[in-house]
Amino acid sequence: MALLETIKPERTDTVILLGDYIDRGSDSCDVIETILALNQKCTVVALAGNHEKMLLQARSEPRWLTEWTIHGGRATLDSYVRCGYERGLQFIPSSHWRFFSEQLLDYWQTEKHIFVHATVEPDLNLEEQLDPPLFWQFFIDPTRHKSGKTIVCGHTSQKSGLPFIFDKGICIDTWACGGGWLTCFDVSRDTFIQCNNAGAQRTFTLQTLAEHKDKI
Repeated sequence: MALLETIKPERTDTVILLGDYIDRGSDSCDVIETILALNQKCTVVALAGNHEKMLLQARSEPRWLTEWTIHGGRATLDSYVRCGYERGLQFIPSSHWRFFSEQLLDYWQTEKHIFVHATVEPDLNLEEQLDPPLFWQFFIDPTRHKSGKTIVCGHTSQKSGLPFIFDKGICIDTWACGGGWLTCFDVSRDTFIQCNNAGAQRTFTLQTLAEHKDKI
């Protein structure tokens, strides 16, 4: 909420969310409500993360319910109980299920950028990408995509609290779920905006990160 208040998205803005809205922390239900409300203020492009994929799998294949539960699903169900719903997948409101099953995209691309939860196979077209790299694969030796577009991704947590720059790409998962920073990357200005749970805020440019990360 602090980050949204800082960037103040307007009707002409597009906010691209990189996934994993649930299973981390105690407010998953409220996070989805916040995203649905944000849809009324600006254009929202919401990508699926591996945790949303696990939730949908648990709903369609009950044998996966235990697997999802031990990877954060229990906290998600608890959050719905705190919001007044009964406990269980069947009690998650229909508006949230529509979000999970109809609004979430596998990736999003613009003229200059590819947005994805985890990573992409560099030599495959986007429509040829498979689930493991898109949602699950941590990048160990990241490289540029054949399109030459800059990849903006999450999933691989940067415990330093600073985005990680790799060859034609940027990872903006700065470990918000572990007490780090939540990061927004303004691609129109090559600027990062961050907030954390302690109420701190900071802003710095991509150039500053590349040249002076030790001074941020």
